[in-house]
Amino acid sequence: MSSDFFLDEKWMKKLDRQYKVLGDRIGVDRKTLDEVFDKSTLHNLEKLISNRVIDILDFPISTGKEGNVFRAVTPDRKFLALKIYRTSNATFKHISNYIVGDPRFTAINKNRRDIIYSWTKKEFKNLSKLAEIGVRAPKPIKMINNILVMEYIGDSRRPAPMMKDVVLKKPKEIFDSLIGSISKMYKKAGLVHADLSAFNVLIYRNKPYIIDLGQGVLLEHPLSYEFLKRDIHNIVHYFKKYDIKADEEKIYNNITKK
Repeated sequence: MSSDFFLDEKWMKKLDRQYKVLGDRIGVDRKTLDEVFDKSTLHNLEKLISNRVIDILDFPISTGKEGNVFRAVTPDRKFLALKIYRTSNATFKHISNYIVGDPRFTAINKNRRDIIYSWTKKEFKNLSKLAEIGVRAPKPIKMINNILVMEYIGDSRRPAPMMKDVVLKKPKEIFDSLIGSISKMYKKAGLVHADLSAFNVLIYRNKPYIIDLGQGVLLEHPLSYEFLKRDIHNIVHYFKKYDIKADEEKIYNNITKK
C-alpha cells in the first residue's frame, strides 16, 4: 500500500469494528462493503475522523447505483449525512448529459475517478446555492473527493422518508412549495435540478426537502430548459394522485418569463 493511503493500525481496528456493525445492519458481506469503501475512500474517511468532522458511521440511509448515503455521528453526538460515491463500480453512463455543457466543469479529465470527484463537487456547489437562496435542502458541510458531508434530515429514530413513500397530509402546500422551489432555483440561482421527482424529495415535519443535486445544471447548459420542463412535468404528474390539477405549460411560462 502506498504512503498516500496509509491507515494507522488503531484506526483500522476501529474501522473493522464499524465494518462488522455496518455489515450486520445492511445484511451484506465484507466484499460488498469493500466495493463502497475502497482504499481512497477509506483514506478520505480517516481524514474526516481525524479532523473530528465525524466519529462513526451509524447506519445506511439509502443505496443507489452511484453511491450510498449513511448517517454519521459527530464527536459531540450530533447527526450528519455522508454520501459516498463509489469509485470502483458506479454506474455513470448518464453523467455526461449533466457535466458536459456545465461551464463550471470544462477542465475535468475523463478518467472515472476524476469524473466522480467532479460530480461530488458539483453536488456540493448546487446544495450551497440552494442554501444561499433559501430553498429547503440538506446544507452541505464538507466534501473530500468522493465523499459529501451534509445536514442530516430526520430525527434520532429514523431519516426522513422520500415523498413517494408518504401519504401527504397537506398535498397542495407541498405542491406549491416544490413549484416555488423550482422557480426560485431558476430565477435566483440560474439552476435546474434536472431530475426532480418523488424519489428526490424528502418529507420532514410536513415540509419538502429537495435532495440529489449532483445532476443539477446551470441555465447555460444546452439541455437546461428541457430538464426544467421535465422537472415540472414530474411534479405535476405525481400530484394528480391527490387530485391537484395544474397546467405544466403555464407553470413553465411563469417561471421563465422575463
